[in-house]
Amino acid sequence: MSSRNMIAVILITLGVVVLAYSGITFRTPGQPVVIGPVHVETTHSHFIPPVAGAIALVGGLVLLVVGNKKV
Repeated sequence: MSSRNMIAVILITLGVVVLAYSGITFRTPGQPVVIGPVHVETTHSHFIPPVAGAIALVGGLVLLVVGNKKV
């Protein structure tokens, strides 16, 4: 399997997962805030919209179809 086909399969898989869950939200740790004796952990939320999943799915399909054509 060529690297182009592997990237296409990964894009298709990620696109299907994002579309199946109507977008994905994940959290990353931020900088801790210390104000005197109070210590607060912060997080950042990131949202991957379904449109990005659709674009990844279409891009993966295009890579898969174009990658298989021999000129």
